[in-house]
Amino acid sequence: MIKNVSSDAPSEHNRRWAATMEGFEGSANDVTVAHENSVAAIDIPSPDGADVLGTLHQREEQLDRILAVGATRGKGAGHRVIEEKPDEFRTCFERDRDRILHSSAFRRLAGKTQVFVFPDDHMRTRLTHALEVAQVATGIARAVGLNVALTDAIALGHDCGHGPGGHASEEALDPFVVGGFDHATWGADVSLQPLNLCAETLDGIRNHSWSRPAPATPEGEVVSWADRIAYVCHDFEDAVSAGIMNADQLPQIVRERCGERRGQQLGAFISAMIRTIRATGVIGMDASHAEALGVFRAFDYEAIYLRNASRQQASAVVSLLRALVEYFAAHPELIPDVAERGDVIRSSSDALREAVAYVAGMTDRYACRTAVALLDWPEDQLPSGIDR
Repeated sequence: MIKNVSSDAPSEHNRRWAATMEGFEGSANDVTVAHENSVAAIDIPSPDGADVLGTLHQREEQLDRILAVGATRGKGAGHRVIEEKPDEFRTCFERDRDRILHSSAFRRLAGKTQVFVFPDDHMRTRLTHALEVAQVATGIARAVGLNVALTDAIALGHDCGHGPGGHASEEALDPFVVGGFDHATWGADVSLQPLNLCAETLDGIRNHSWSRPAPATPEGEVVSWADRIAYVCHDFEDAVSAGIMNADQLPQIVRERCGERRGQQLGAFISAMIRTIRATGVIGMDASHAEALGVFRAFDYEAIYLRNASRQQASAVVSLLRALVEYFAAHPELIPDVAERGDVIRSSSDALREAVAYVAGMTDRYACRTAVALLDWPEDQLPSGIDR
């Protein structure tokens, strides 16, 4: 029988947790450790460790020796729009990776559609997609001697420009942006602009889509492949989990060359890239596996992205987001960032850009709730999947 616990008194578990607030005295003078019985230590021969572990410049030289010819080297603070001092311990691309990971644009990916609006707990969001792309990309980069930190930064940031509702947001926001709305360029030039990232990181994010010009670095090229490998495999797995299709519907060429399960498929495509790069030096994939990947992607498009339910969902997203942009363009003073900055919007074009940036940054649920609250949007016209 479970005993009733009074809400007035802290539990024994809470008391034990609270007792660790200040940590514990370590064996060395003036050192606090995390656990009462901590014994972890490393042997650093020099008095302060600086000569052994190396300065930032020495770390850069060590990386230079192990990176492949043609891999991207980071120097000092990196090439940034606003000059900065180098970090004491991290390379410029390690700093970029950390900035992206802690940014609000990256966190909001947890609430943005990958394929299914308001997915079940085990299905992918834009955030989990970005993490899987990073795993695929760094696995390739590490094996062929590319800059892992730069690869990781590009992969984590590559979709930060996506709006709510998946790729339908690009169609929704297209009419409001000169030249059209592209999540890749928007991510690099708007969503992540406040982070003052390195030029190489921004270039990889801006050009990760295959419809864009090629990235300027081999690390950016790897992320372009990793993005496609990851979503082709995991979108199919999610579709099977959702009951949209059966696993035995997978094209024969994919089953024969890459396997039937996501783990087999990822392993096949990643290994194919590593072997190809090592053999040729070209960032690409052998023709046999590339053909299978292309067939896999075409199958996903027809069976998942272009099915009737997906088109209906996209249509609902487009209508809702366009209505939100038009509303906030007419009422820019209601946009939180504008209000906090105390900006005076001097033209309709400025108001429109602020509205697009605000709506593009919304999560799926926030966009839907805002439309219901401000526009009296009918709940039966929200994208399918919204909690009612």
